[in-house]
Amino acid sequence: MATSWMHSLAVCFDKTRSEFPGEKLLLLTDIDGAIIDMRHLILQLLWACDREHSTSYFERLRLEDIDVHENDVELLLEELKLSKRARKKILAWFLEKRWSPEAIHDMQRPFEGVLEMVRWFQLQPNTYVGLVTGRPETLREATLKSLNQIGKPYRVHFDDDMLFMNQGDWEDGVPQVKVAGLRHFQERGYHVFAFIDNEPDNLKALAKADPESGMLLLHANTIYQSRRVPRGTVRGKHYRLADLIPHENALPSHVQLAWHGVNDDANMRQFLASDVRWAEVDVQMDREGVEAILRHDSFANAPMLADERWLTLKSALKKIKKHGRAIKLDLKAGDLVLDSALELVEKLEFDDEDLWFNANVEALKEQGFRRLSTARPKSILQAPIDFLRPLMLATPERAHETLEMLVGWGINRFSISWKEPDLRKLFDQVDQWGYEVNIYNVPDLEAFLQAVLLLPRSVTSDFNFPQWQYYGRGSGQDLDYVTYQIRRAKKRLNRVRPDN
Repeated sequence: MATSWMHSLAVCFDKTRSEFPGEKLLLLTDIDGAIIDMRHLILQLLWACDREHSTSYFERLRLEDIDVHENDVELLLEELKLSKRARKKILAWFLEKRWSPEAIHDMQRPFEGVLEMVRWFQLQPNTYVGLVTGRPETLREATLKSLNQIGKPYRVHFDDDMLFMNQGDWEDGVPQVKVAGLRHFQERGYHVFAFIDNEPDNLKALAKADPESGMLLLHANTIYQSRRVPRGTVRGKHYRLADLIPHENALPSHVQLAWHGVNDDANMRQFLASDVRWAEVDVQMDREGVEAILRHDSFANAPMLADERWLTLKSALKKIKKHGRAIKLDLKAGDLVLDSALELVEKLEFDDEDLWFNANVEALKEQGFRRLSTARPKSILQAPIDFLRPLMLATPERAHETLEMLVGWGINRFSISWKEPDLRKLFDQVDQWGYEVNIYNVPDLEAFLQAVLLLPRSVTSDFNFPQWQYYGRGSGQDLDYVTYQIRRAKKRLNRVRPDN
């Protein structure tokens, strides 16, 4: 299996960090074609052209139809079989508008995953991300404003002094601009360990300018004009965090990780074999209402199967205690479940620091949360707040009042689903108000890493991450579990020629 370019970047970064401890490490990247997917600007401008001129040339044009550089839009117009007169008029309009403040501010979109990659490096100690662009200096303010608006949901920010721009005119000596940018940051004391650009000619100039530095050249294999990438350059176009971040020990240590749905023996074994500290279990009462068991769904919503087995809460707590781990108890019902949970953690002598309670507001109500807060004052006491999404978007001050009321009940952490359409906006607002936030319902490794890089207080996931050798089964919601296939490599037979 070929090594991805993000993995090559990670290896280069680790090697540089080891060889040059204490130095300021810098990743340099181009903007257009490396961070910004220019197809969006082309598409939005052509749609705007139709609107302004009351035409319908581009009403069926879609993003995937665009495979030309922003300097070669005329080729796209020819492919669409527009008349010569129409092409000339549209092209003149496009060239006039494409670098207007409105176009830069409203029509530019990043490549998927690129801002998460930038965020990862910006979080590393003594590590920076700089920009070197062929855009002219006159666009500095508009460029920074646009990039920081795009980067805000990802908690990415570019400072003015980390942007090097073309001191000349449009398309004026861009390869030389890249080399000048490299020299600029090197003279300021940065050790540049890698440079990302989509134009091979720029990478050729960089390779020639600094052949002995060990700087990794990465070709963003998106849309470009020049040809022949220099030898030694690594190519790719997918910015995958899973290729960049090797394991959970590389993540920010202050983000607590919880393994969701440790409700059966198989998932318990997987959890205990991991380095994850917190196991989340779903607590229900059995059908007779006598003993607390681990099951995601109520018997009313998912009747018991003939061969169904479950762990009791007592046995799960004993295992967690024996292995020195911590427990997150998702209480699925009211008083009986709460009574059993509090009795068992008391009997097994759990410290508050190893206890994390989660429940829906309607399940425990004010009385239940206050009771938990009194009984276990130093534990984590959490409630999901997805129900507040409409209020937070429409009248955030009223949502803030509701959260303050819940804090008065003793709740000290709020949980938001990753699958909420406005997750980043909701998280940012709650975080700004100063509350601890847990992100849950995280479906896969890439989403998990994106969630962690937002730096919430905690992230809850099924840990079905085969890339990390973690095989979480899920909580059994709707009596469904994640399954895995074991693929055995076929033995290869080496044919040996007889000696002559």
